[in-house]
Amino acid sequence: MLRLLADENLDIAVVRGLLRLIPQLDLVRAQEVGLGSMPDETVLDWAAREGRILLTHDIKTVPPIAHTRVAAGRLMPGVIIVPWTAAVGPVIMDLLLAIRASDAADWQNKVEYLPL
Repeated sequence: MLRLLADENLDIAVVRGLLRLIPQLDLVRAQEVGLGSMPDETVLDWAAREGRILLTHDIKTVPPIAHTRVAAGRLMPGVIIVPWTAAVGPVIMDLLLAIRASDAADWQNKVEYLPL
């Protein structure tokens, strides 16, 4: 099963919904692991060390940093961009599909945008 990191701005309703549907899901929030208010590069470094795919609403700064990591040959376990405007229910369903139908290798070095 995928290991996930929800950054500090990800809608908590998405996190709660995922954990309600998959209680054993390995998902941590940035605030829980000391990454609240940390720079995106630091968050991606931590995600890479821990083998966690980053879930974020941050469409402006995270993708360029992630692409720079990949271009530099640095480990990047993946990023899923969740639009701010997306309804929570469909976001949860898309993420459930990704969790159930893929493994970590499928996300390596990728930045994907919801809907999938």
